[in-house]
Amino acid sequence: MPDSETESALDRAAGPWRLGYPARLPDGRILMLPIRPLAAEPRHAVASLLVNQASMEVVRALSRMLGEALAPWAPDIVIGLPTLGLSLAPGVAETLGHTRYVPLGYSRKFWYDEALSTAVHSITSPTPGKRVYLDPHLLPLLSGKRVALVDDALSTGTTMAATWDLMERLGVQVVGCGVAMLQGERWREKLGPQRSQQAVGVLRSPLLQAVPEGWALRD
Repeated sequence: MPDSETESALDRAAGPWRLGYPARLPDGRILMLPIRPLAAEPRHAVASLLVNQASMEVVRALSRMLGEALAPWAPDIVIGLPTLGLSLAPGVAETLGHTRYVPLGYSRKFWYDEALSTAVHSITSPTPGKRVYLDPHLLPLLSGKRVALVDDALSTGTTMAATWDLMERLGVQVVGCGVAMLQGERWREKLGPQRSQQAVGVLRSPLLQAVPEGWALRD
């Protein structure tokens, strides 16, 4: 996670970028995000980070910053969204002074209840048929609690909105959601005005389009 004057200058540049996008963290440091073309539209790309492939230093820093951003909502428990939100949720929970968190999962165990699941898809995992599940044994931990949802990114907002809806159907009060990366602005329309005000992110990651010199901000 470099913090040199050279990369501070990169952060101020308007692009285009070739291999990575310099995202600025709240403490002023720069995190270089790999640029990943989208399968459905190769001339479009996202500047994204797979947190389970990042260094432990980066994961710790993002988790701490995200926990600090969620602290004003004073959640009683953190819910980690699969898959990459599970890399951040433990550190977020620790930053908030919690001793545990609740993980959701994509894998359906034989004792799971379909009523404790919802269909999801994302910009990077568009395959239909995927569902996110809450283990029935963990439901009592959420009863009567104020919860915060944690994931790696908000892009289209579809996964976060579906999970938020699921929690509310189960009678769980969602006080906010937190992500490492806010990608573009499309997620605001999916979450709606009220939920969008309850969303926080550590850094902003733009949506990109191909240009002759590399990648530039998408119009």
